[in-house]
Amino acid sequence: MKEMVINGVRIRPGQTLNIEIAIARLPTHTLIDLPIFIKRAKEDGPVVLISGGVHGDEINGIVAVKRMLEEDLIAPTKGTIIFIPLVNVYGFLSNSRTFPDGRDLNRSFPGSKKGSLASQIAFILTNDIIPIIDYGIDFHTGGRMLSNFPQVRVDYRDKKVLELAKAFGTHFILNSPHIDKSFRKEAYKKRKHIMVYEGGESMRLDDYAVEEAVAGTKRLLVYLGMIDADVKPKETIMISESSWMRAKISGIFTSTVKLGDAVKKGQILAKISDPYGKTKVPVKCTTNGFVVGLNNNPVVNAGDALVHVGKVENH
Repeated sequence: MKEMVINGVRIRPGQTLNIEIAIARLPTHTLIDLPIFIKRAKEDGPVVLISGGVHGDEINGIVAVKRMLEEDLIAPTKGTIIFIPLVNVYGFLSNSRTFPDGRDLNRSFPGSKKGSLASQIAFILTNDIIPIIDYGIDFHTGGRMLSNFPQVRVDYRDKKVLELAKAFGTHFILNSPHIDKSFRKEAYKKRKHIMVYEGGESMRLDDYAVEEAVAGTKRLLVYLGMIDADVKPKETIMISESSWMRAKISGIFTSTVKLGDAVKKGQILAKISDPYGKTKVPVKCTTNGFVVGLNNNPVVNAGDALVHVGKVENH
């Protein structure tokens, strides 16, 4: 069996270990650690990373990984699972997507040992975690007031991760090319395969998004032969491309569709009105597809993204 070492700690077959990697201190001199939880089966097999909170305000992913840990839902009979429930502790403490200096961890890879805080954490993930994993699921949510229906985002050119996304099997798989300096691209450069799960919105708990994250993880691990669980495969819809329907005017936004709805070209998705009842402008769909994301903000400005519509592959 191959040796597994994280931050100088050796993880032996059959071991369950918690490792805390010291990151830095807050201005109060409180030490900030990156807690990592490892479950290694006695039998060799794939190494899978399950991570949340790369953006500190995206709570659904943190809760999904926490639930897997606290309910002891997932114990591998083969291979190793590495759980990192909360990658960006700083953002979590300040209800922020980014670090105190405004840097986005998911645009800071491969990072640097002596760079910014975000760069230092990216460096740890690049050098301590990515080399030992085979696959990963990185849990995210939509932005502030932007809710995503449960979906997995992968680059369709990476056939292995596309196969895994189908096994994960939530509502939608979106074709999402790798973004420079992202966690996912850095892993791919090292021939590792990470998919991004999106569900719900930031700073708001969404039970369904959490349930789908946990259920999809179970389906994937069963597919990889790593856990024994009674799971049913789930049909998923392939989205080849997607676009946002945007506000033509500013005003009060009222949606007439829900997340997950099938929509048709020309269909009215929402209305925008002024506060005085004088003007009402419809928001029309420009393509056939499904609602994969929705703005929950009742007051919008011209140009704001309102309804995210995914176009089905080959349609």
